[in-house]
Amino acid sequence: MSDSQFPLIEVLGQPALKIQSPCGSEAIVLLHGGHLVSWKPAGADEQLYLSPNAVAGQGQAVRGGVPVIFPQFEQRGPDVSLPRHGLARTRPWKVDEVRQGKDHAQATLVLSDDDSTRAWWPHQFTLELTLSISGARLDMELYAHNPGQTTWPFSAALHTYLAVSELTHVRLQGLDGCHYIDSVLGGEAIEDHPEKRFHGEIDRIYAKVHNLLLRDGPRRLEIESENMPDAVIWNPGPEKCAHMKDMPADGWQQMLCVEAARINDPVTLGPDESWSGRQSLTLLSA
Repeated sequence: MSDSQFPLIEVLGQPALKIQSPCGSEAIVLLHGGHLVSWKPAGADEQLYLSPNAVAGQGQAVRGGVPVIFPQFEQRGPDVSLPRHGLARTRPWKVDEVRQGKDHAQATLVLSDDDSTRAWWPHQFTLELTLSISGARLDMELYAHNPGQTTWPFSAALHTYLAVSELTHVRLQGLDGCHYIDSVLGGEAIEDHPEKRFHGEIDRIYAKVHNLLLRDGPRRLEIESENMPDAVIWNPGPEKCAHMKDMPADGWQQMLCVEAARINDPVTLGPDESWSGRQSLTLLSA
């Protein structure tokens, strides 16, 4: 694998790295939030949803793509005093390394603690996000390291917004038998649908999820995760979407969040300890 220099472009008024593989696949990641906003497999259309009303700027989270959630998921712990979804998605990351091989390309972005993060969360940390693209596959690996002298817990997620032709056409396989927490209806249950269908608002955290398959007409998208055993399935539905300033009123029909996460069992890192988790997307058919 050889070193390569990918171009810096501007997206949403922010510098962004355009990653390109020799096989024709490409991805775009903002330095703002280390936020992946585009992934096009070789010979295929865009696979991620980015709201046409999305904004990016200091302290602002981008609606769509793949926000990096760390060290807090919503208000489910381990530290409910932190901003919703944590610190990483609204801060500037740095490009650490870019590489290109014969049939793939990758880039690693890094975020470390500073005065602004320690004002919210008094810990030293280093986060790395490595994005690898090859043909029809995207790998996203999140790595966390504790370089300090105190022990701290955290939750994490790759908040993946998938583009869909129309929400009611989508079928998601692989959740059958998984325990979930339902934030819309309240309570907990076991999923009993071998092929989950969607008609509007949903907000669930599924536990012990393995491989998933998204069916959207002829399109088949395989979703795998490693060391991120929870899956968050989210769509705002028509009523909530109508009140979201950074989403068009009908935007809920074109997206479904399927997020690899570590929520139910937060990670605790002692001094010089590290953790990594991964989500992989493979377009099987378009």
